Amino acid sequence: MRLAVQNLTFGYDYRTVLKDVSFKLNTGDFLVIIGNNGSGKSTLVKCILGINKVPGNQILIDDVDVNQYKNFKNIGYVPQKFDDFNYEFPITVNEILNASSYSNISEDEKLEILDKVGILELQNENINNLSGGQLQRVFIVRSLMNRPKLLILDEPTVGVDRTNVKSFYKTVNQLNEEGITIVLITHNIKEANANFTHVLSLHNGEGVFKSVDKEGATV
Repeated sequence: MRLAVQNLTFGYDYRTVLKDVSFKLNTGDFLVIIGNNGSGKSTLVKCILGINKVPGNQILIDDVDVNQYKNFKNIGYVPQKFDDFNYEFPITVNEILNASSYSNISEDEKLEILDKVGILELQNENINNLSGGQLQRVFIVRSLMNRPKLLILDEPTVGVDRTNVKSFYKTVNQLNEEGITIVLITHNIKEANANFTHVLSLHNGEGVFKSVDKEGATV
């Protein structure tokens, strides 16, 4: 999936959060977005998802203005917080996934995704028994069940131990290698062992967009 952000400016009430931000991704690219708290990272994601309404022709998804885009099921989104679930309720991984699917995915396809993400053995586990890293993978599976072409991850390793962080990035790299365009927000790019192709650095709402070579250096 292609994504183009063109001179995007956005704010809440009288406060400008994003100032003239521009970048372009081709299918299969991997963008990491970095910046301090309040720099506009999550606001940018909400603009891409159509949650924040922006002027026409500032965001294009596969060459379609975000305001006219209809196929948001093609975008998988894993937020930093999962406020829509009550973890005190005794619900299993399978029950979460079955309640979250919007597509006609078969049981075999669901099991294949669970296996790909490395949590097949957890499908009948109560979510209260999962570690932070395991729970994060459950929501990655949920986002993949609609077969997205773009996957957006908002600080997905917050509260996850180092071993699971390493496993997480291995999984995301594999998804990217399969052709899924990735947008990853992180507070710590040094811990990320991912195959980034581009970096967007946000500071006070202004963005600097750079490509990354095979050795990980910006160019």
